[in-house]
Amino acid sequence: MQTSVKKWFRDKDTGFLDNRGGPDIKVSKGDLVDCQFLKVGAVVEFECHLGEKGLVAKKVKLVSRNKSTGDMKGNKKEFRFGVMT
Repeated sequence: MQTSVKKWFRDKDTGFLDNRGGPDIKVSKGDLVDCQFLKVGAVVEFECHLGEKGLVAKKVKLVSRNKSTGDMKGNKKEFRFGVMT
């Protein structure tokens, strides 16, 4: 499945993925592949499982990022997944 990141809480190492009208899908840092955290708006690919408290994402991989990576002057910066700039 693919969707975008709706929320990410760095202090809790968890977040939620958009479920297009359904209940949000919970994601934890331990289920991320090749990154340490997610940014809101990033597109991810994952496996969806039913957990005790609802939908849970497993094997979450970054696919792309929706927002511009340029600065205020329009200069492009290199985008690095999982790194705050």
